[in-house]
Amino acid sequence: MRANTTARENYQFQKIVAFVGVTLFVIKVGAWYLTNSVAILTDALESVINVISGFVGLYSLYLSALPRDKNHPYGHGKVEFLSASVEGALIVLAGFIIIYEAIRNLKSPQPISQLDYGILLVGITAVVNYVLGWYAVKKGKKNKSLALVASGRHLQSDTYSTIGIIIGLVLMYLTDYFWLDSAVAFVFALIIIITGYKIVRGAISGIMDETDEELLKSVVQNLQEIRRDNWIDLHNMRIIKYGSVLHFDCHMTIPWYFNIVEGHEEVELLQAEVCKSFGDEVELFVHMDDCKSFSCKICSKTDCAVRQFPFEKQIEWTRENISSNKRHTLDTDTTTGRE
Repeated sequence: MRANTTARENYQFQKIVAFVGVTLFVIKVGAWYLTNSVAILTDALESVINVISGFVGLYSLYLSALPRDKNHPYGHGKVEFLSASVEGALIVLAGFIIIYEAIRNLKSPQPISQLDYGILLVGITAVVNYVLGWYAVKKGKKNKSLALVASGRHLQSDTYSTIGIIIGLVLMYLTDYFWLDSAVAFVFALIIIITGYKIVRGAISGIMDETDEELLKSVVQNLQEIRRDNWIDLHNMRIIKYGSVLHFDCHMTIPWYFNIVEGHEEVELLQAEVCKSFGDEVELFVHMDDCKSFSCKICSKTDCAVRQFPFEKQIEWTRENISSNKRHTLDTDTTTGRE
């Protein structure tokens, strides 16, 4: 497998995210200093969490990009799940901080000045945050980086809360109803908390090696499209993703008379086809099974000199039956993989 260039690319992009987080925090503090707005102070406090999570994500991607070593034979990619869980927890914390500040501001409203400048500065940070967050999510999904997706979602959630604060500031500017900024901020805080929960939930699923149903579905559909006659059957498939590396293992049934070289060629062909769709950072472990007499009925190989039964039907691989640790036959329930 070639050097993990995708992980290094994620790391370089996260540097930009961390730097922008610091810059936007300084701008928001300046806006709070000009206006004395508690709502803007709340937004600035959330940016502190942005800065912390930005550097946490940066460190996790640095570790993820490190090559495998003796103590980490599967690489360091799983640290991204830890990073995402920390970021998600911080997002939830930010939501509760906003709620607390909104309630406090309702009880004790503070005089506000130079609101027009404050709205302008905070508006600029919202635009920058959303654009950068959108791009981070896009790049994270492309490079299969949970940490980068979490950073992008964090930036976008910060934008939503900032929009709520801007709405409150504009309404205050037009109406002098100072309670509006707290009410709007409260609503957007709930959105932020839900976003953070989803990120934490996804990270915990990764740590617990929970099946990624969408990824498994995508892999199985790809295999169904590229399947070859010598791949009589695939089953007991398991997929784990650490960072940008896809770990993939399964059992492959091949003609029993193939020698080791021929069997190895089929495995290499399978890996090459998978890499075409999912990138070079795929680690494949395939256990080869020899075909049995019951395999003839589902084997479409036309040049087999030892066939015992005629071909009847090819079993379509699905995410349900390909995960079963049981060879497929026409007498098998192809939905559940049970007899």
